[in-house]
Amino acid sequence: MKWEPRWIAWEITGVCNLNCIHCRSASSVSSDPGRFGLKESFALIDEISSYAKPTVVLTGGEPLLRDDWHIIAEYGSKKGLRMCMATNGTLVNDEVCLKIKDSGIQIVSLSVDGSTSEIHNNFRRQPGAFEATMKAVELFKKHGIPFLINSSFTKRNQHDIENVYRFVKKLKPVAWYMFMIVPVGRGEEIMEELISKEDYEKILEWHFFMELEEKDMLVRPTCAPMYYRICHQLAKKHGINYQRRSLKFSTGGAKGCVAAQHIAFIDCHGNVKPCSYFPLSGGNVFEQGFVKIWEESELFNRIRDFKSYKGKCGVCEYLSICGGCRARAYAVYGDYLAEEPYCSYIPKRLKENS
Repeated sequence: MKWEPRWIAWEITGVCNLNCIHCRSASSVSSDPGRFGLKESFALIDEISSYAKPTVVLTGGEPLLRDDWHIIAEYGSKKGLRMCMATNGTLVNDEVCLKIKDSGIQIVSLSVDGSTSEIHNNFRRQPGAFEATMKAVELFKKHGIPFLINSSFTKRNQHDIENVYRFVKKLKPVAWYMFMIVPVGRGEEIMEELISKEDYEKILEWHFFMELEEKDMLVRPTCAPMYYRICHQLAKKHGINYQRRSLKFSTGGAKGCVAAQHIAFIDCHGNVKPCSYFPLSGGNVFEQGFVKIWEESELFNRIRDFKSYKGKCGVCEYLSICGGCRARAYAVYGDYLAEEPYCSYIPKRLKENS
């Protein structure tokens, strides 16, 4: 089977002006910016675009801290890539918006982690972060720039999930992605703040019924592959014909975890990882090149081999539509092939043998 990269997140700088509690890269203003100058950036785009035409998300750190982010985006756009950007919004102004449009960036993501300034700023550990995001939203609307909203949740803000959904809906984004946090980077420091597997299940069930009613924006839980098992179960139980909507900037399909299968993450040092939350690398683009890593990396190919999965995931009848979060398995068990640690479902084969 040929695995095609459909979505690549590319960390064009490790530097960030925020200090968020859950940051997967533990970025700060003193972080290493990385190895991608313009020459190296163009070379990577040339290689990727000659192999496939994925969506490429410029991220960080904070990508807007680079003076040449728009030059990179424009080059990728001219090479036929669907260029997007993830920003914390604090540096967005009219000039930035004009550069976004001129460079061919097709959609921008922002983060809203609370329905109030108090909750969001506590999560982002930065006074004024909420207000800056709201200003960015208004500027994107003013300039006709499509945007989506990501929201990350732990125990400290899970009580606010439904409020965040209602608040975000009023902002009129293209999509709202509910992130169930993976404990990597600074997230390792808040392991005790991870939402319990019991609450996790209830939240995803709520999302299923909310999604059925939502008509104005695309909604999707992220880093929650068991959602598609839950969708199957609830649709069958209630006699619902569940048709998942898609966004042209997404990985497509109704599969749960697609790390190393359709998505990849390239950090600011050139390391290619199965996803943004996966700490292990399949190789470095400055040594092997992206295509060789994508096709031949032992790490990537082991993740693609479902027969190697262990524990409940290895015998689960929903494996092909879920897959379990490989990054979360590694974070909790130190084994990326282990079972999804935040899934409460007991597979039929285990029930039959108990």
